[in-house]
Amino acid sequence: MRMYDLIVKKKKGEKLTNSEITEMVAGYVNGEIPDYQMSAMLMAICFQGMDAEETASLTMEVARSGDMVDLSPIEGVKVDKHSTGGVGDKTTIVIGPIVAACGVKVAKMSGRGLGHTGGTIDKFEAIPGMKMALNQEEFFSIVNKVGVSVAGQSGNLAPADKKLYALRDVTGTVDSIPLIAASIMSKKLASGSDCIVLDVKTGSGAFMKTLESSIELSKAMVEIGEHAGRKTMAVVTDMDIPLGYAIGNSLEVIESVETLKGRGPKDLTEVCITLASNMLYVAGKGDIKECEAMAREALESGRAFDKLVEMVEAQGGDSSVIKDTNKFGATPYRSEVKAVRSGFVNHLNTEKCGIASVLLGAGRETLDSEIDYLAGLILNKKTGDYVEEGEVLAEMYASDKALFGKAEKLLQEAYLIKDEKPEMQPLIHAKVTADGVELAPVLAQ
Repeated sequence: MRMYDLIVKKKKGEKLTNSEITEMVAGYVNGEIPDYQMSAMLMAICFQGMDAEETASLTMEVARSGDMVDLSPIEGVKVDKHSTGGVGDKTTIVIGPIVAACGVKVAKMSGRGLGHTGGTIDKFEAIPGMKMALNQEEFFSIVNKVGVSVAGQSGNLAPADKKLYALRDVTGTVDSIPLIAASIMSKKLASGSDCIVLDVKTGSGAFMKTLESSIELSKAMVEIGEHAGRKTMAVVTDMDIPLGYAIGNSLEVIESVETLKGRGPKDLTEVCITLASNMLYVAGKGDIKECEAMAREALESGRAFDKLVEMVEAQGGDSSVIKDTNKFGATPYRSEVKAVRSGFVNHLNTEKCGIASVLLGAGRETLDSEIDYLAGLILNKKTGDYVEEGEVLAEMYASDKALFGKAEKLLQEAYLIKDEKPEMQPLIHAKVTADGVELAPVLAQ
């Protein structure tokens, strides 16, 4: 096989065989295929696409390039959830304990923040003492005992994806549905769970800005999962508005705890119930209505909150800050962003909210940036809310007063205030399974 011939083949729109994809991925990982040739292939895929079989083949080869985690030492069905990334998206902290409280194991490997989106590992590390780098024996033991564990991804999980993503990032080839799907699903398949629920975000704060592209990505990923023998489904959820009110690591943990105590924001609670219900459903716990009732009972009874406390303690974290979130403390400085006119919030640019949080210290501007776990912002007003001139739109928290200027400017730009009230979008836009696509009007909210 010559890489030159494969590039020309894909450039013409022809289909690559399984063996060609296998050799290509292996050759690139071991250094036989140079970056410039793989860049040409990635660009050819961007223009010509890949069919379902090609995409599944690429995904499996990328997954097999490193460790394939065997979760068989964990008893029972294992279910995983993956989010494509958003702002204020702290759903894992809430749904992991809900699902575990309902008797289904959650063995989740998560990542850190990327750009304007927050990372689950960063959020959990805001809890003092919380150990996120677990070896396999520790990870399995906690899942068997508690029912849920969240750990950082192994350094050797799908290494081909890490190498390919770095190349895509600098060659303008990130926005290809087959390449995005293969990147996400390779890590999910390598992580070893039996069932996968995908939370595909759509809107201004998501990677996929339109509902059409979000559904297209969902379909591609569901096809890959089913092709690999994993029960897979996707829920397309709204990210045109931040989820909940808190953006920033300890702030989001506090809001998650409030949600597990039944006092959380309505949007966060409903998205978490939807995702947890579908995780229970793919794990075979009943029909979707029965699973929703189970999830709500676990939340309302306090059993899910107890599971979070158990998990935190099992991973060395100080559970006293979960039981009393005032113990997290606060940044030395706080500043308010006030409305410059009266009216309804017609749009809230979610990406700008995420970037503002990063500027305050809650995220990383570079790989080497240190996170201020207490930094971030609380949104007092969101899309659809009425606001008076001078009323507080958002509260900013930082350890350095000098950080407020740029963040406030960005937040003022993020709020679009008009006289008329906007038409609100649904929280859940669509559900995608192997049987097809259900759009929001069909779904029970």
